[in-house]
Amino acid sequence: MQLLQCPSSPSLSLCCSKVQPNRGLCFAANSLTASTTSSYIQQQWLRSSRWVSRNPPVANSSAAKAASVEESPSAVSAQTAESDVLKALSQIIDPDFGTDIVACGFVKDLLIDEALGEVSFRLELTTPACPIKDMFEQQANEVVANLHWVKNVKVTMSAQPAKPVFTGQLPLGLQTISNIIAVSSCKGGVGKSTVAVNLAYTLAGMGARVGIFDADVYGPSLPTMVSPENRLLEMNPEKRSIIPTDYLGVKLVSFGFTGQGRAIMRGPMVSGVINQLLTTTEWGELDYLVIDMPPGTGDIQLTLCQVVPLTAAVIVTTPQKLAFIDVAKGVRMFSKLKVPCVAVVENMCHFDADGKRYYPFGRGSGSQVVQQFGIPHLFDLPIRPTLSASGDSGMPEVVADPQGEVARTFQDLGVCVVQQCAKIRQQVSTAVTYDKVIKAIKVKVPVSDEEFFLHPATVRRNDRSAQSVDEWTGEQKLQYSDVPEDIEPEEIRPMGNYAVSIVWPDGFSQIAPYDQLQTIERLVGVPARS
Repeated sequence: MQLLQCPSSPSLSLCCSKVQPNRGLCFAANSLTASTTSSYIQQQWLRSSRWVSRNPPVANSSAAKAASVEESPSAVSAQTAESDVLKALSQIIDPDFGTDIVACGFVKDLLIDEALGEVSFRLELTTPACPIKDMFEQQANEVVANLHWVKNVKVTMSAQPAKPVFTGQLPLGLQTISNIIAVSSCKGGVGKSTVAVNLAYTLAGMGARVGIFDADVYGPSLPTMVSPENRLLEMNPEKRSIIPTDYLGVKLVSFGFTGQGRAIMRGPMVSGVINQLLTTTEWGELDYLVIDMPPGTGDIQLTLCQVVPLTAAVIVTTPQKLAFIDVAKGVRMFSKLKVPCVAVVENMCHFDADGKRYYPFGRGSGSQVVQQFGIPHLFDLPIRPTLSASGDSGMPEVVADPQGEVARTFQDLGVCVVQQCAKIRQQVSTAVTYDKVIKAIKVKVPVSDEEFFLHPATVRRNDRSAQSVDEWTGEQKLQYSDVPEDIEPEEIRPMGNYAVSIVWPDGFSQIAPYDQLQTIERLVGVPARS
């Protein structure tokens, strides 16, 4: 028996991982002191919120296996066995990226016993909330079991440690969070907090480790919408950090849990409070941190977007034209800060009565946002008394009624967020790479089909930092001859969605925004490489 390491591509990171069995959710539900009815509702949510893949499994080829030429297990060499298994697994394609799971580096710890015909391996995926994780596990079992010499297959599902694409210079509390999602409307009263809380609990129901940060200091909503046993944040005196409270396995932080009610303070003080609450909290490992953004596009919102490496934003609106005008400002703000908006939620769209559907606030605001700004996904939420009542009762609607129409809409939204975040992470992690064979920097700007090559020396000479250009006079301090023609980068790593950090042999770390890279003189006639 030998341990065979599968070839992996660490730069590709897709959307799936194992289900974390009720990760803390059962404990939270059992520890509540609510009524018997409330406990029953929570247990039903825990059972029903597990995702079952609706994708068809890989076709069973047992007949072909039986018809194949029989070969003694002892005749299968270790090299042939490994090749057979990896070839079989490469049939499984991730539907979002069109790439097989072997090329994505999902297959780990491949262990083969040729004599006994036993194969075991681990699928290490990157988010526990992938909606097709069950399909991956089923297909992996099937395709390997169909090899004529295989008698027993063991597939283990696992997850990579939670971490952002770029960890450098991040506050300690944010260095173990994979994705940070901003839920924003830029207008009060449209149901933004309702969407944020229900999205967070939907992601938790899909198996992810989730936290919610209520960034509205003037009017915190989280203490009303959830019912944790401990309604006060605690401090860790040794680390001088904040310990979040918890409800149904989701970590919670809000100014409303500080025991001071609502804030009465000026903008700069509010920005400082938000920064402290967010960055000094012991979030632990999270797959998703959902930020309930305050209304508006002022200092507080800009501070959050600049301090926090936001992965994506979800926009909440209502059908009225006035809501669209304010939401458009928020979309433009995120666009300038290079934060992709992945979905629009149009709340309070319609209600059904007497067999008809009514639209009391008109129609078209959400679709107008989608069309004008190119946001790919639109979700409609109906007017439901239960949705409002669940927010007031302290139990999110997706927990109270996990099989209802509202919960199904949030499940679709959750799948969208998971898939879009995975695409963004993959695009960012592979946006700028160095090809050692052709000695060129390859650039593929995120959210763009444009791909081009740059000469490393040209990139280094175009640095615009204070070390290379005098800030007062604009005089070029870095001279052309200072950079050797054969210089090669030692490391390239992403910095959020807007730039990369390039480390050169002299120790200099160059920050290169994508916008700048697109203006640099490009290499032409570079041979294509697969």
